[in-house]
Amino acid sequence: MKPDSTLTEELPIYESLIRERGDVVEEARVVAEETQHQMSQALNGVAATPHETGAP
Repeated sequence: MKPDSTLTEELPIYESLIRERGDVVEEARVVAEETQHQMSQALNGVAATPHETGAP
């Protein structure tokens, strides 16, 4: 048994997965908010800048 295995076993599985794989839910939320902002601008006739579209 590794010294930190007890600590890992005490944490909820979600926290353990975040440590191992990153916070995918947070990343999805950020991308969804950015997309919503871009679509709102597009519907209002505002042209996106290259930075907003991810173009180099």
